[in-house]
Amino acid sequence: HDDEVILKYKTALIVDDDMRNIFSLVAMLEDKDMEAIIAKNGQEALVALEKHPEVSIVIMDVMMPGMDGYETMRQIRKQPNHRKLPIIALTAKAMKDDRAKCIEAGANDYISKPVDNDKLISLLRVWLYR
Repeated sequence: HDDEVILKYKTALIVDDDMRNIFSLVAMLEDKDMEAIIAKNGQEALVALEKHPEVSIVIMDVMMPGMDGYETMRQIRKQPNHRKLPIIALTAKAMKDDRAKCIEAGANDYISKPVDNDKLISLLRVWLYR
């Protein structure tokens, strides 16, 4: 099935400070034959991107202690080689201004928590297909 080929063997960076979220996201990605790299905060995310040029999409929680997701996305976008890297923001509250804030910070798309796996998989397909 062509849809699955889009995801297969792609590497996603998951940035989240909540282990439960990380576990469920990793399980979902591995189910689609994707690789997952984990960062528990913004600083770790920036280091992970340096170390792993194979990352083809980022799933970013916006609510994290220290450097939050918005600031992390801004930092990622400052790097020329990451200007086009797709970033999907995970927001706790699906407020209209929240969406604008995510896009403004550098997210390509966003999904609210609790994450609907099918919806997230659809977003991954859309952004990895480009």
